Amino acid sequence: MEKIKVAVIGTGNISKEHINSYLKNPNVELYAFCDIDADRVKMMAEKYGVSRTYTDKDVMLRELPEIDAVSVCTWNSQHAPCTIAALNAGCHVICEKPMATSAAEAREMKAAAEKNGKLLMIGFVRRFGNDCKIVSDYINNGFFGDIYYGKATYLRRNGCPGGWFGDKSRSAGGPLIDLGVHVIDLTRYLCGNPKPVSVYGATFDYLKNRPGIKDKGPGYVSASRGNKDIFDVEDLASAMIRYDNGTVISVEAAFSLNIKSDEGKIELFGTKAGAKMDPELEIYTELNGYMSDVQLKTPTALSFDGLFANEINHFVDCVMNGTECKSPAEDGIILMQILDAIYESARTGHEVIL
Repeated sequence: MEKIKVAVIGTGNISKEHINSYLKNPNVELYAFCDIDADRVKMMAEKYGVSRTYTDKDVMLRELPEIDAVSVCTWNSQHAPCTIAALNAGCHVICEKPMATSAAEAREMKAAAEKNGKLLMIGFVRRFGNDCKIVSDYINNGFFGDIYYGKATYLRRNGCPGGWFGDKSRSAGGPLIDLGVHVIDLTRYLCGNPKPVSVYGATFDYLKNRPGIKDKGPGYVSASRGNKDIFDVEDLASAMIRYDNGTVISVEAAFSLNIKSDEGKIELFGTKAGAKMDPELEIYTELNGYMSDVQLKTPTALSFDGLFANEINHFVDCVMNGTECKSPAEDGIILMQILDAIYESARTGHEVIL
């Protein structure tokens, strides 16, 4: 079978995960790179042996009609324009999360995919993790009973990546749209993708990006970080999401918070058992009339080894073989509806009914 030709739009940090995954897939030819930063796209092309480079997506798509698929790895405000342009050019697209800057933009993206008969997959990479697979196996076999409550946290003590992440004109928000989207989607996916019916949210910006801290410390740093970074987004977001099946999920996401250490934890509570992913999976239930804790022998912590490869391989499989997509555009739209509602609730101080 002939290899599919793939282009990458946006060659910042997250693109490396896509690129390295494509390079490992025997059915892919890494064909072209595009980035508005001429120096960066040149550097990345030399690093990965790509000969076709562009600083304008429209020029690339016009000059290279043979491209089959595109990874959109830009900052958030360009997700919709780049995705729609690629779809209109006849390409299949995997777009990094969040899908867009609003549900309205997300719907336009889905409409472009349908109009052109092309796949639009959203980069909800946590759906492809080993931990998700294990928990899903337990849930699908009825081990937890009915899951009625959950808690999802993604908190950093001093973790704004800088660059575009703190610039609302490019990011559309702070830790909620960057970090919270991961855990909101994962909990919703594990619970069977119920529909949200109401949201209450609050956001704060007291600590911002901790401008007075001299040592920024380790952690994820944006390729666009500079000495004159803007920070006009929230530094903490909290929300309660109610779904149509009665399940309620509590969410917390922060770039800057006065806690002892960074935290990424998901807890699910069912009528028969509960679970905590922190990062190892722990299960709490009743056995033979006794409250019992279950510890698995198999590794259960999220492994980043092969995580993005699982996602990219699935995208390639969907493009080549028509396999049903695990993270379709419709799910991206619903996540954007949730995020829109949280920000609106935070702005008004009232619950938002969806």
